[in-house]
Amino acid sequence: MCGIAGIITKDSSELTINRLKKMTDIIAHRGPDGDGQWISADGQVGLGHRRLSIIDLSHEADQPMHYLGRYSIVFNGEIYNYIELKETLIKQGYSFKTQSDTEVLMALYDRDKENCLQLLDGMFSFVLYDAQENNVFCARDRFGEKPFFYSYEKGKYFLFGSEMKCLWAGGIAKEVNNKMLYNYLSFGYIENPEDLSETFYTNCTRLEHSHYIKISLDTLEINIQKYYDIDWKNTDNSISIEQAKSTFHELFYTSIKRRLRSDVTVGSSLSGGLDSSLVVCIIDELKKGTNQKQNTFSAVFPGFKKDERKFMDYVIAKTNVEPHFVTPNDEGLIDDIEKLSWHQEEPFVSASIYAQYCVMKTAKENKVTVLLDGQGADEILAGYHAYYTPFFNELKKSNNGEFTRQKESYLKLHANNSINGITKKTLGDRVRDISPSLVKPVKTLKNAFQHIKNPVFNKDFYNQYKNDIFETPGRNFSTLNESLYNSTMKNGIQQLLRYADRNSMAHSREVRLPFLSHELVEFLFSLPATFKINEGWTKWIMRETFDILPQEIGWRTDKIGYEPPQKSWMESEIMKNKFIHSKELLIKNNYFNKSILDEKVNTQDTGDLRKNSWGYLMAASVI
Repeated sequence: MCGIAGIITKDSSELTINRLKKMTDIIAHRGPDGDGQWISADGQVGLGHRRLSIIDLSHEADQPMHYLGRYSIVFNGEIYNYIELKETLIKQGYSFKTQSDTEVLMALYDRDKENCLQLLDGMFSFVLYDAQENNVFCARDRFGEKPFFYSYEKGKYFLFGSEMKCLWAGGIAKEVNNKMLYNYLSFGYIENPEDLSETFYTNCTRLEHSHYIKISLDTLEINIQKYYDIDWKNTDNSISIEQAKSTFHELFYTSIKRRLRSDVTVGSSLSGGLDSSLVVCIIDELKKGTNQKQNTFSAVFPGFKKDERKFMDYVIAKTNVEPHFVTPNDEGLIDDIEKLSWHQEEPFVSASIYAQYCVMKTAKENKVTVLLDGQGADEILAGYHAYYTPFFNELKKSNNGEFTRQKESYLKLHANNSINGITKKTLGDRVRDISPSLVKPVKTLKNAFQHIKNPVFNKDFYNQYKNDIFETPGRNFSTLNESLYNSTMKNGIQQLLRYADRNSMAHSREVRLPFLSHELVEFLFSLPATFKINEGWTKWIMRETFDILPQEIGWRTDKIGYEPPQKSWMESEIMKNKFIHSKELLIKNNYFNKSILDEKVNTQDTGDLRKNSWGYLMAASVI
């Protein structure tokens, strides 16, 4: 795991080692074990790298790395199946000087060019220069685990980096994207659902997951292509439950075994939910008979209703792990909020991101470099309760009798669920049911009415962006798979992956996600809806497949996010003063009128970000 940065330019006088070093120094937290910069002989391509040593700790694996006298690469991530790929490549005549996955990637590219991406089981972003073809190839992994940002002016330059701050350090102006900020302040959008490449800053573009870029050095023109997608409409209705359980078991164990490959210590995040608990239990099983003890890392909140310590204890009692706990608090959040925002670079939804930040810090303090985590399971196995709506939509159209039976089971199972009540349609859902095309005009009208009633926005700012409202799908998907696809490939998991990447790399830790093996994801998408939600249970096939989980966790009905007691944190006087300062900054920069200062500080755990002071804090962190 590392950080990458670089410059591609038509003007060789613009490319210096010093400029590259500024870009890599700013992300030293991503790679404290070494750095390197390199410029091609013609002065057009400059590559920079910060290294966090995970596989092949020798200096032979340092980057930028070169291969066959032709290729040069900077690579961030892990190729988990590099051993299997390497064995095949050796049989075909390729030779290697290192034990790294980076060298395997270059050999595979030499053989297959862009088609090599189809063979990779991994998380990655990389840039590869081909001196012979005089072009550059950039790619990002299927689901967006590893970041890639760039600034481009046709025919002149292409700057890239693992984080946006690389671009600013390289000389790109840091300018706020006001359209993004307006949508955030009005509706809480963290991203543009219609264009995931857009960021909160102009001149800073995100390479979307599942995409690659080819750059011709002759013209400095770029060509962006999508190389991966999921066929969510292809359902295998002939598969039996036993066959599904067997395949799920095999694919998941393979994914975990590959993600345990490391030359440094590997541990796990443990939240107490199904997903992380399953990962910890399987790793414990795989380590039996060895002298290796798994370290687990958890955030706990004694006395808080949604604290999951008791569920963590069920896992700890069942396994031979070395648990580590941290209790984030409001004082820590106040001390760390600016640093946390600097690492995240764009707004984040709640203080839960700080809890994750503290877990990664605890892993660093205990010298555990790699952590496996359960992220991704909710989006591919229908873990969130919002998925009941598309599930019942599908059944109602395809099998009314089954719909009635499943709905009754759901209502009975969750009748007394104090954490996740019976799912109800919002006003937005009802508008979408009538016509999805009405959503944007209704939101525009609602915002206009609120502006007339309480004109907190600066008049010029509001008038310029009031019609630039993003559209996003709601919960009126016709099938469960359509909804899961939206969460996995469009508007969902990419936010969570951004949080995890920045929080882990802030402390030079690496997070690996076994649920995001693409082979596993594709298999789970092929299963019928009733294998994912059944008899009112979410993640039904996972609960049925893995009896290794403690009973209290395997069949728990509540679904708790990574939630700290944010409301009480926000009520501290120091935090309230930060909210007031945020408003003043937004007024100073002509986003709000002074009347916003009359608003009472609104403290919530979750809810409408425009009515939540957390949103002001995040907006101010961007400017």
